[in-house]
Amino acid sequence: MAIEIRPATLFLDVKAVVGPMRPDANVCWCLSYRIPSKQNLELRGTARGDLVKQLVGQDPPPGVLAYDGDEVVGWAAVHPRSDTSFARNRKIPHVDDLDVWSVWCIRVRPGHRGRGISHHLLNGAVGLARTYGAPAIEGYPVDNGGSKVDLTMAYVGTRKLFERAGFVKAADTDSVLNGFPRVLMRLDLR
Repeated sequence: MAIEIRPATLFLDVKAVVGPMRPDANVCWCLSYRIPSKQNLELRGTARGDLVKQLVGQDPPPGVLAYDGDEVVGWAAVHPRSDTSFARNRKIPHVDDLDVWSVWCIRVRPGHRGRGISHHLLNGAVGLARTYGAPAIEGYPVDNGGSKVDLTMAYVGTRKLFERAGFVKAADTDSVLNGFPRVLMRLDLR
């Protein structure tokens, strides 16, 4: 398996990983942290996919995709923190005033999990942030101490995943997911 990471510039590939089975379903589309909460709650049905289609056409793109050959198998959302809800999130602290990027969702399609694709996605997110001149990149994974994380909540990643990519713990947070505390992990890119 040779996994290739590419910027998320193809809407149909993003849709294959984070889109719903039914186009009118009110599911995340990985927008929960990307847009203000009020706007997120107001989007209904196909409006969510329409917004993602717009975001995919922007520069920088809203994330990276993992490919196994021609098949899209994973997604990582990464963007400047200032353009996300983390810019205003009271539970996730800011450790300084750097214009950092945030990576907040790592998703691998069923049938492809357990093959290390999350590691490729996180490294690809770092690469995208570096390409755009980010001074640092942050993630907000759970500190699960090796305990199993419910699959529906595993999208934030684990502290161990981030440590393997060179991130270090920069701060505790007041956020808890699936019963586990979330920590602010950071990688300096300067």
